[in-house]
Amino acid sequence: MPRTKKRRRHSPEFKREAIRRSCEDSITDQQVAEELGISVRQLARWRDEFRLLGNEAFPGKGHSRDAEMTRLKQELAKVKQERDFLKKAVVFFSKESE
Repeated sequence: MPRTKKRRRHSPEFKREAIRRSCEDSITDQQVAEELGISVRQLARWRDEFRLLGNEAFPGKGHSRDAEMTRLKQELAKVKQERDFLKKAVVFFSKESE
């Protein structure tokens, strides 16, 4: 029975770092590939894509970390407002019950 390899997904940062390392004069593509656990052909495909698309290469799944960070900050602000409202309500109702 043939054994199939499970495909690994690599982040755009990982791919860019692999390309940067492979462009160093003191290291070969083979060494970079072995170091990172990828094939030389994969490294070459990433390099080709980067040369072709530049910073648009490796878009990921469409969710940037910046967009998620913005969403989380908005959610945090909303939760803080709700917390502050509840604190004021507790003070109001505790004065009323005295």
